[in-house]
Amino acid sequence: MDYIKAEEEIKNVITNSSNVLDDVVNFLYENFKNYSWVGIYIVKENNLILRSWNGPHSTEHVKIPIGEGICGSAASTGKTELIDDVHKDSRYLSCFVTTRSEIVVPIKKDGKIIAEIDIDSDIPAAFSKQDAVFLEKIADMLGKHM
Repeated sequence: MDYIKAEEEIKNVITNSSNVLDDVVNFLYENFKNYSWVGIYIVKENNLILRSWNGPHSTEHVKIPIGEGICGSAASTGKTELIDDVHKDSRYLSCFVTTRSEIVVPIKKDGKIIAEIDIDSDIPAAFSKQDAVFLEKIADMLGKHM
């Protein structure tokens, strides 16, 4: 699916859904073939708590301290993390043996990080700058909604 069409469809999901986080996660997982696992973590105190996810398996990382791992790093800095090879990044908290690359995008409200989108791929270097820009737009939409 192209990013422009996906952005429009996600706008509709956010506007019309009664279960926005689950529906956005499901949309991303079902419409982008290189997205092997999609999750949204919510910031609670000093941790990231897994709120919604879709993929072939659950992850053991349902609670991640802010500052730990790639997800915790993104929550700490407020910057998108785009990792081409998770096995070459010492911060990576292994979820699945098949995961090769990851992108994590903070969700902000009033300048404060409140959540994040975490996407794994079984393909090395699966995420491009276009994925980052697209997912940052989705994160902005979610931040306004949450």
